[in-house]
Amino acid sequence: MIPEHGRPADAGARTESERRVYDFLDRLGIGYDRVDHEPAMTMEACAEIDRALGADMCKNLFLCNRQQTDFYLLMMPGDKPFRTKDLSAQISSSRLSFASGAHMERLLGLSPGSVSVLGLLHDRNHEVQLLIDRDVLAGEWIGCHPCVNTSSLRLRTADLTGRILPALGVTPRTVRL
Repeated sequence: MIPEHGRPADAGARTESERRVYDFLDRLGIGYDRVDHEPAMTMEACAEIDRALGADMCKNLFLCNRQQTDFYLLMMPGDKPFRTKDLSAQISSSRLSFASGAHMERLLGLSPGSVSVLGLLHDRNHEVQLLIDRDVLAGEWIGCHPCVNTSSLRLRTADLTGRILPALGVTPRTVRL
């Protein structure tokens, strides 16, 4: 895997959702490196991608409360364990669980395995609260998918927090896991 800078030369052959991500980042003048790869469905599959990009892929979990009325996208380091109890207490939401693929498709326009902070581009009604583990914010770079799990991007953390999220109208909540 060899990273390339910016959008793929074959962008026309990519999904509409992926092209929308590249258009959005280019419109903001955000630099990014990209690698294409086989579908990455697990954090173990992301290890080679991490090495190629020089950035750790974030573990992204799409969660909801028991009533399925509050939805959360959690970004955390891939090697950090997730304990529902620890997060529930911080956000005052008991009985967190993984949200369904149908909710993911409806709210973020994503399918399981391709969850990414960039999916918030599709959350026009701001129904999903972004939660970011503080360790993710401590790094210079983050790795994420451009709404498909066959490509991965390396973005500056400062661009995510200072330019991308404000452009989306998203105010993240920092958590400590």
